[in-house]
Amino acid sequence: MTSRTADRDGLAYGAGAYLLWGLFPLYWPLLEPAGAIEILAHRMIWSLVFVAILIAVRRQWKSVRAAVADRSTLWRLCLAAMFVSANWGIYIWGVNHHHVVETSLGYFINPLLTILLGVVVLKESLRPAQWTAVAIAAVAIVVLTLDYGRLPWIALALAFSFATYGFLKSRTSVGAIESLAIETGFLAVPALVTLCVLAGQSTLTFAHHGAGQAALLAGTGIVTAVPLLLFAAGARRLPLTVLGLLQYLTPVIQFAVGIGIRHEPLPAPRLAGFALVWIALSILTFDALRTQRRQAAQFRAVEASTR
Repeated sequence: MTSRTADRDGLAYGAGAYLLWGLFPLYWPLLEPAGAIEILAHRMIWSLVFVAILIAVRRQWKSVRAAVADRSTLWRLCLAAMFVSANWGIYIWGVNHHHVVETSLGYFINPLLTILLGVVVLKESLRPAQWTAVAIAAVAIVVLTLDYGRLPWIALALAFSFATYGFLKSRTSVGAIESLAIETGFLAVPALVTLCVLAGQSTLTFAHHGAGQAALLAGTGIVTAVPLLLFAAGARRLPLTVLGLLQYLTPVIQFAVGIGIRHEPLPAPRLAGFALVWIALSILTFDALRTQRRQAAQFRAVEASTR
């Protein structure tokens, strides 16, 4: 496979992953009258089922067992599972309670929160442009808080949980499918208990609202795993900078769905808050691209001097 073909394929895989993630707000309402808790439990269980089938077909159980045998890796993935379950639950609740625009904000500010996480946890130092982006984002949160009359907690909780999830996953070397199997395996028992409790309370909707709704609930496993597979394929073929730019595709689509399809309100102060976030992300992206070009030039200079 040529470099150009790999880049083209990688772009298609990466864009496909972020496109599907962006369209999630159209899927979760189809699962009603199931509530967010039941949908979350089904997503955990059916994701495990689907991923287990994939691993069996691809004969990857050996790598799963190796990850489970490593206590440090297992601990990180179990902790990551807790954060991603919180992220999934808040996102499903937000979408099904008409907060799609605010959920998109969470994924817009996620890169900024990831940077702050690096400062707090890894004691990394920020470049002036990065500090500027973070400061503008902080002003945006104040503007949005005044507009909403509350902290945009859905967006902040989504950004924090996903940034923490990404941080924990970055500390492991486990593949996307194997790690999802371990994470959903860890979550499967509480998910099953949740469904049993709902059944005992006669509030379980699965198999009580037609075959279509039951199939859609079971389909959460495919909906969860397919974008991850596409993302993993894209990540192997694309530079991190391209992948980083593609990530904005998801919240852009979510924002468009919230405004254009779900017809959620966007008053001028809220739009101003989003505009500040977009400015912050533009600064962040420009700085990252400039830094990468500078580092690449320095590497070429060093390489040339050693010849």
